[in-house]
Amino acid sequence: MAIIKAFKAVRPTRDKVALVTTRSYDIYGNNERKSILKLNPFSFLHILEPGFRFGKQVLGEERFKMVNNRFCEFKENDVFITDEKPTFYLHQKTYKETTFWGIIALSSIADCENNVIKKHEKTLKSREVLFGNYLDVTGFNAEPVLITYPDNELINSMYQKYKVQRAEYEFTTNKKRTHLLWLIDNDKDVENIEKEFKSISSVYIADGHHRTASSQFLSKKLNKENNTTINDEERYNFFMSYLIAESNLKISSFNRLVSSLNNLSKNEFLIRLDEYFKIENLGQQFYKPIRKHHFSMYLDGKYYKLHLRKTNYKINNPLDDLDSQLLYKTILQPILGIDDLSNDDRITYLPENLDQMQLKNEVDSGKYVVGFGLFPISISQLKSVANNNLSMPPKSTYIEPKLRTGLTIFQLK
Repeated sequence: MAIIKAFKAVRPTRDKVALVTTRSYDIYGNNERKSILKLNPFSFLHILEPGFRFGKQVLGEERFKMVNNRFCEFKENDVFITDEKPTFYLHQKTYKETTFWGIIALSSIADCENNVIKKHEKTLKSREVLFGNYLDVTGFNAEPVLITYPDNELINSMYQKYKVQRAEYEFTTNKKRTHLLWLIDNDKDVENIEKEFKSISSVYIADGHHRTASSQFLSKKLNKENNTTINDEERYNFFMSYLIAESNLKISSFNRLVSSLNNLSKNEFLIRLDEYFKIENLGQQFYKPIRKHHFSMYLDGKYYKLHLRKTNYKINNPLDDLDSQLLYKTILQPILGIDDLSNDDRITYLPENLDQMQLKNEVDSGKYVVGFGLFPISISQLKSVANNNLSMPPKSTYIEPKLRTGLTIFQLK
């Protein structure tokens, strides 16, 4: 039974929403971020980088407090408004021929504790504490966690009902993504949506495991301080989420680029690969995997097809079935000596959907020696890993849609 709630969002005024909202902070390069901060006084980046106006970088709790100061200023200067009644926020994002839609709502920390909200990634305790303290001091949540649920007829009918109405927001970014947002504040519709989610036994985090874990950390901290338990009353027992149907989710893969062959010659490396893979040299012919357990490899100016020899690799659980795990267990760890996928600086991960020729271009540049392309993980594989309480290797999925920061804001206190 998934508990979701409507809430009173703090959000930009209609005339400023395109100026306020941003991509995730860490996506921007330093030069692009500084340019936006200099030219756009309404950008949410001014909240996230509060020392900019003073020409200095602030860190730690001092930065957290200043983030809260900038947020309060945006409210005082009427850049933000606060909705008067609990609302669900129906959001649509369109790019080229692809349309995503979902509902921005509050999800329950209790559902995390009870494994109703299921995870497929491990989180780092240090980041949980850091981001949890950030939430505690700043007092708001500005980027929702992406959560997917089984396709549902009633929820889909809500989208069909509202998408023909005038949207509260309609704007296009400089990346050519068009965003629309409708307010669902009709009492009956709100009640029906909440009721329908209660009939869903499990939902799955698609993107935002550390954001979820930091909200759990804060909930436990404040409940302990206040001598309370997780309940439906306190705001800090919820976090902002973007709920999207499984069929509307897009999962791509990350390419793996490695800077050395672990002191092996090219021929020695290919001989080692032969233990687990049928290898086909394609020369200059571009190749991208078309099914799971097939890989593309670019090495020394040539593309290769790698097809798994199933007699030599045993699949004992859902994790073993993932191509990201398979590549690690057959090549990255035993042949290239990469044990720690998160911290070894010999390996780099880049989303494959950003550049089809990425493997060739990166290896030909001389920065890397070999590159591997993977077939994307399916939603059923993701769910199977989560249902078995397993954790995927780092960068196993590149999941869309990516949401704007500052579109809706949840105040925790």
